[in-house]
Amino acid sequence: MSRKRSSYYDAYWPSYEATRPRDADGIKAKSQRGDFTATWWGRQWLEALTPLMDSGRLSRGRSYARRGQVLEINIQPGKVTARVQGSRPTPYKVAIELKPLNDGQWGTVLEALAGQAIYAAQLLNGEMPDDIESIFNVVKVPLFPESRGDLGSECSCPDWANPCKHVAAVYYLLGERFDADPFLLFTLRGRNKEQIAAELRKRRASGTPVSEAPAPFTPDAIAVEPVAPLTESLGQYWGSARALAAFSVQIAEPPVALALLKRVGLPDFIEREYLRIQLERIYPAITEYALAVAFSEHNPEGEPEEPPLQIKDQP
Repeated sequence: MSRKRSSYYDAYWPSYEATRPRDADGIKAKSQRGDFTATWWGRQWLEALTPLMDSGRLSRGRSYARRGQVLEINIQPGKVTARVQGSRPTPYKVAIELKPLNDGQWGTVLEALAGQAIYAAQLLNGEMPDDIESIFNVVKVPLFPESRGDLGSECSCPDWANPCKHVAAVYYLLGERFDADPFLLFTLRGRNKEQIAAELRKRRASGTPVSEAPAPFTPDAIAVEPVAPLTESLGQYWGSARALAAFSVQIAEPPVALALLKRVGLPDFIEREYLRIQLERIYPAITEYALAVAFSEHNPEGEPEEPPLQIKDQP
């Protein structure tokens, strides 16, 4: 076998033999070429790895991930454990540690998320907001590792470098795992999806009661604006048409299904599952009806065609 040397450590470490891993039927990466991840959170995870490793081990780790050398991955709060098949008969044991956020940090994040209706609705619907990292940045709580000290890794292989190619292979596959289920990143940081949903509901429920309505308006409180007579404005009368030429209204489906219901929660006075099923039928039907009316063409009589409202039965 050929002899290779690490250029960075030539002055301190002897040369080593490049070895070929044993064939393994492990977890093969879905990506066999090009980019490894498709989402921003997957890419962000891999970008955090890049400055921690030399390019050679990164490349070999990527190859290991695509060959199926990683046999298993277990994600727990603050820790990932895995087994990777290398050149020796016994698979190597890999451990990756990411310090969990403490209760105070999670409390700050959840309070900020609960204060944003769209974020809360998406998370309660099991969806990861595309820009959720901005919330973490605003409250100055790290979601991704920011420095070498944030990530720890160990491998039972004889390679003196840490992280090694076996650790890198696990890192790459974690990026794909986060692509498929970004809530695993929260799990690694110390809170799983169910805990986050429960905390958000608790904080939303303890907010300002909706029954506290402001005082009604009174005519005396409204300032009267002087309006010039039409005869004095004839020269500008048709000018507003040009200003309104670019005005447009866009009607689209809500970004989160049943957003209002998820925001206020299901009532306790009725059987919850029955109500949920009924509303899941009604809401899409109303949305479809509203969109059809908004975009329908006028009939010959000049009246908009309004299709009948139909609520489809569940299969």
